[in-house]
Order: sequence, then C-alpha cells, then structure tokens
Amino acid sequence: MKALLIASALTLVGSCANLRYTQKIENLKKSIVFENPEMIIKYGNTITSEELSAHVYTLSSSDFEGRETGQMGFHRASNFLKDFYVDNDIQSPLGYDNYYQRIPKSYFSKESPSSQNVVAYIEGSEYPEEVIVISAHLDHLGTTNEVMYFGADDNASGTAAVMEMAQAFALAKKDGYGPKRTILFLHLTAEEIGLLGSNYYVKHPIYALENTVANLNIDMIGRVDKFYEVKQQEDYVYIIGADRLSTKLHYISEAANDQFTNLTLDYKYNAEGDSNRYYYRSDHYNFAYRNIPVIFYFNGEHQDYHQPTDTPDKINYPLLQKRAQLIFSTAWYLANSEERLEVDERK
Repeated sequence: MKALLIASALTLVGSCANLRYTQKIENLKKSIVFENPEMIIKYGNTITSEELSAHVYTLSSSDFEGRETGQMGFHRASNFLKDFYVDNDIQSPLGYDNYYQRIPKSYFSKESPSSQNVVAYIEGSEYPEEVIVISAHLDHLGTTNEVMYFGADDNASGTAAVMEMAQAFALAKKDGYGPKRTILFLHLTAEEIGLLGSNYYVKHPIYALENTVANLNIDMIGRVDKFYEVKQQEDYVYIIGADRLSTKLHYISEAANDQFTNLTLDYKYNAEGDSNRYYYRSDHYNFAYRNIPVIFYFNGEHQDYHQPTDTPDKINYPLLQKRAQLIFSTAWYLANSEERLEVDERK
C-alpha cells in the first residue's frame, strides 16, 4: 500500500509539471503578437519573384565564375552587392564606402587568397545596440578544369533573399517604419571551405556578440528536394535550430508562418540524432556555438547539389519569394518586439 501511495504521488507531481509546462507554452504563444501586420504584408510584398530571379541570374552568371572564395569572380560578386546597397541607400556599419569586412590570406589555407564578408545595415531606432543578423554565404565552388559551378541554389538563392529583405526594410524605414533594433545583412565568404567567413565574423564581430539577438541564416531556399518532389508538394521549408537555444524563437517562426506565408515547416533535420548533421554544416552554427539563437532555412539537397547543373533556370522563384517573405516577417518581429529575445535558462 505504501508503494502504491508513493507511485500515485509521483504521478500527480508529473501531471502537474506537464500541465504547468503546457500552460507556459500556451501563454508564450499568446504573447507573440505581430503589431502592424498590414505593414509586414505591404513591405513583404516588395520581395518579388521577378527581382529575386534577376539577382539569382546575375549572381550565377558566367561573369562571376562560380564565386570561389578569394578569386576574381567572388570579388565581382562582392562588388555587385556593394553597388546594390549603395543604389538602395543602405549603408555599411564599417563607414561611408567600406562594405567589406576584409579577411587576410593568413586566415585561409595556403591555396586561398584573401577574401571578404560583405556587410550592410539598417540602424535601429530604439535599441540600436541590439542586432538581428540575417546571413547567407556568397561563395560557391568556382571553376574546375574549365567546368563552372554556377551555384544558383547554393547559394545565390539565399544571397538574393537577403538583398530583397534589405531593400524591403529600407523602404519601410523610408516610410517611417524603421526597425527598433539594428539589422545586419551579412554576406559570408568561405562557407564552402569550412564556414570560415562566419568563423571570422564571430571572432571579429562588428557588433558585440552579447548584443546579437539572433541569426537567421539562409543556405539554399530556391528548389524542391527529392522527398517533396515525390509528394508533389513544394510549399515547405526545412527549419533547423529554432528551438535549440530559444523556445520562443521557434514559436515566433511558427506564428509568422501561420499569419503570413502558410508554408509547411519541416523539422526532421532539426532532430538531435539527424545523421546529416545540417545543424553543424552552415554558417549559423558559429553563432549558435556562442549561445546566440539561430534559425537555418534550407530546402534540402537535390540532384544538382554541388554540381555544374545548379543553374538559375531550375530555381522555383515564386517559392523562393514565399520563403524569403517568411524570413522577413520573422526578422520584422525580432527587430520590433518590445522585449529582446532571450536564451532559455534550461539550455
């Protein structure tokens, strides 16, 4: 009888704990309210498949020679981004005409020349010291034996999305709806050779890491992978890392999707035991390793992954637009909420 009483008491305690946690999550969900949703829709709609297509076709053209880290094609692509930010009156945090966070040759292998991350920003109106980083790697595999690796999905798609989001936030600011927190648009070098551009950034941050609220990282969001091709479904995106450091970030992402884009958010690659280990394989991980909440947006691998056949004609531009709009609405919330996103104590 004594053992039965103890077991019953433990069951009751467990049930109460589950109820408390369930109620806590419900309260968390209710606290996530998008102010001025009509503004998010208005400026999100300036992210268009036509402009995304123009950027991707340019970035994955033969002029940029596959954008290999440190090579001439990469420098041309960097200059293309710089010109875009200048033309759209989006400034650099490094000063008037300096959009390059330069990385010395000594930081790379003996075969790699010096390179640079490309940076632009919109300063926050109320909490300028707090920063949301929206990132995508600019580099790809270059040209080997006269065979060019165009890198349309990997990662001209992510680069184009960052450009369009920057333009959307700049238009909002021009109309008097600038972000409360600073947004840094970070185009990274040397992802393909070991996440070196992001590793350099977190070791030489433009903004103090303790003031970096979150990193939204984009790496391949223009295609449909084999799994969803078989299902004949395309309105999805893989979400990786959102709940690893911040439960609230996960629910902000879900709320943004429910209200603005209605994609299928697939978490299978976020599993702790995922054999692909994607959580560790793109630039967001260098932020996560330093306890900064992240989301990695990804469409999954396809037959053209790291092949010369990853060309711009194969990108699904309406889908790229929708995925970019999801990231934009998530960033809008993070940049404008009254309370800064926090790391979970339990983690």
